[in-house]
Amino acid sequence: MSPPIPDQAAADLEAAHKLIRTPLLRYLSEARLTAVLTAPIIYGCIVPFLFVDFAVTAYQAICFPVYGIPKVSRKDYLLFDRGKLRYLNALERINCRYCSYANGLIGYVREVLARTEQHWCPIRHASRVLRPHDRYSHFIPYGNALAYREKVEVVRNDFIDIQSEPHERAEL
Repeated sequence: MSPPIPDQAAADLEAAHKLIRTPLLRYLSEARLTAVLTAPIIYGCIVPFLFVDFAVTAYQAICFPVYGIPKVSRKDYLLFDRGKLRYLNALERINCRYCSYANGLIGYVREVLARTEQHWCPIRHASRVLRPHDRYSHFIPYGNALAYREKVEVVRNDFIDIQSEPHERAEL
C-alpha cells in the first residue's frame, strides 16, 4: 500500500490529470464512425447483463444454502475504481464503468457456475479445457469411475480453500 499523498500533491496530481483529459466534444468529434455506429449494440447488452446478474444472484441466494455451497461475493468481482480517474472524460468514465461491470459480472457468474459444477458434476473433461475455472483442479479425472464413486462426495463439498479459515484440501 502506498503512503497517503499530501493534500497539495493530490491537488497537483488532479490538476495534471485534468490537463491530460481529452475534452468530451473533441473526443466525440475524433471518434471513428464505426465506433459511434456500434456503440448502441455494445450498450444494448446491458439489458441481458442485468437479467443475468439478477438471475445468478437470486439463484445462488436460494440454492447455494440448500446444497452447502459457499456463496460468491458479488462485490469481489464488480469493481468500479477506474471510473474515478480524473484524466478520463465523462464518456470514457462511463465506458470504464460499463466494461468493469460486464467483465466483473462474467467473472462473478463464472465463479458461481464453477462452484455449481463442482457440486453437481466434478468430473474433468476428456479433452483439454482452454483456461479452466479455478475449481477445475479439484475435479475427478475423466473416465475414472472408481475414483468418482469413492470421492464424489468429498470433492462435491471441498470448498475449504475458499473459506475464511485455512485448511488442507482433500487429496484426490
